[in-house]
Amino acid sequence: MLDYTETVGLIVAAQKGDDNAKEQLIVHNMPLIKSIVARYRNKMIEYDDLLQLGAMGLVKAINNFDVSFGVKFSTYAVPMIAGEIKRFIRDDGAIKVSRALKATSLKIQQTVNEYKQEHGDAPDVAYLAEKLGVDPQEVVFAMDSSKYPVSLYEKYDDDNSQSVIDKLDSGENGDEMIDKMIIKDFIKTLPKREKTVIVLRYFKDKTQSEIAKILGVSQVQVSRIESKIINEMKKALA
Repeated sequence: MLDYTETVGLIVAAQKGDDNAKEQLIVHNMPLIKSIVARYRNKMIEYDDLLQLGAMGLVKAINNFDVSFGVKFSTYAVPMIAGEIKRFIRDDGAIKVSRALKATSLKIQQTVNEYKQEHGDAPDVAYLAEKLGVDPQEVVFAMDSSKYPVSLYEKYDDDNSQSVIDKLDSGENGDEMIDKMIIKDFIKTLPKREKTVIVLRYFKDKTQSEIAKILGVSQVQVSRIESKIINEMKKALA
């Protein structure tokens, strides 16, 4: 393991274009990358691709790290690594279904609904194929594809609060674990007064008025401190 001084030295060298220093940082931080990647292994993306995404996030952390942040490099890197993976899943990790297939599936559903209203039961594949002027195989394929959402982030019709990816069980509650890691490390970096506000507010269930009395400040000041910290924490978890 690298100590803080060695890590900073390699980061400075990497930021100046030393590829060997960057490679050393990736190698030494691979256990960290793997620990984060493990939480996303059943998100329908190959493990090697996840490792590559994690490494990309680490490189971004290397390029943007500044010692004036006042945090350990690993603390800064965790949200960057997780963010790179989350961004890929959100933007590129959708299950793709062609527009033509979606259109056919929609026509089938409309035809089925109309038939049910007239006859009380569902039509067979042959009827649907003839009605829509397509092959029976195409009807079967379109009906089968409609059982799956177009995107992992598409909402269920009967559950507006959750998308499919919300319902995918990681087996280890990975996102929550990573977010807790980020929050824990973030709180450690706060000045004493700010840390006290968060601990009293969210871990001791104190009101802003009670905290104001404890710290000897106004409730408005407590509110401002809390809002500032929450906004910074949201950025860390983005």
